[in-house]
Amino acid sequence: MAKRVSDAPGSRRRGTPRSCYNGPVAMVGDRDAALRSTLFARLDALAGTSVDRTVRSADVNKLEVDGRTFQVIGQSGIRRVAGLDAALSFTTVFRAPGAARPYEDGIGPDGLLRYKYRGTDPDHADNRALRRAMELRVPMAYFVGVAPGVYMPIWPVYLVAEDRARHEFSVAVDESQLLVDLDHLTEDRRRWVERTTRARLHQEQFRVLVLRAYDGTCAMCRLRHPELLDAAHILRDTHPRGLPVVPNGLALCKIHHAAYDQNIVGVRPDLGIEVRADILREVDGPMLRHGLQEMDGGRLVVPRSRYNHPDAAGLAERYEDFRAAG
Repeated sequence: MAKRVSDAPGSRRRGTPRSCYNGPVAMVGDRDAALRSTLFARLDALAGTSVDRTVRSADVNKLEVDGRTFQVIGQSGIRRVAGLDAALSFTTVFRAPGAARPYEDGIGPDGLLRYKYRGTDPDHADNRALRRAMELRVPMAYFVGVAPGVYMPIWPVYLVAEDRARHEFSVAVDESQLLVDLDHLTEDRRRWVERTTRARLHQEQFRVLVLRAYDGTCAMCRLRHPELLDAAHILRDTHPRGLPVVPNGLALCKIHHAAYDQNIVGVRPDLGIEVRADILREVDGPMLRHGLQEMDGGRLVVPRSRYNHPDAAGLAERYEDFRAAG
């Protein structure tokens, strides 16, 4: 673990980054407050009307406040605005399946998101701007790239601690996480923090990426209404390999998602679809007949990119669960 570097805000004690939320909130200027408020209102309007809550860079990146136009997504990943000390936003860039990222952001031992410095110099202007946002406790926007020029925005988020040895900040992606005392973190509270982070970040991103990979189509019945589709895990999210990544996901309409989760419908490793034998014997209305029974003997539709194809080993393991349930 990193050594303690100082007692200043943003320093890190051995084991867990220290929270900076112990004092009064510092005041920011009117222009800073207006810019953040206008950005969040724009995100509310754009993401709130999007089925998958994504925004296009072209729609959000030019923001007008008091007759001036501001860019809100930084080319370096961290957006600094001239005349303001604190960064406005930060970004995790999109990378095509199989491509490496320049930085790997992840979840720390306290359950909070970690966001890497730009480079390794703590005094780089971008890193200083992030540190100032942490010290002032200002709300920020986090843009997660899900396709070229398309982002899943998360707002408001807050930087709450810094680890200079690891070149990263800790990020509260939900305002409820600001109440957590990182210096006295119980195991129950740590699990709650991590669940909140995964739900706000990983699970939302998982749905966006899976539905985009499957072109907004149910892999079983071909329904093309994204508002009625879910991202279903092949290996459940409680499984050690149940990661929120596209090869562990299937785009399914809500009824087929529920049927898959309950082992009413199964998928073989060769992508063949089976319906449980007792369900095939039932007699009921048109939903059972057309929605479930007619899926038996069909074949799963998969994404065009082979990097996004369902993981064969995961399908095989999950298919054994289906067979056991029958």
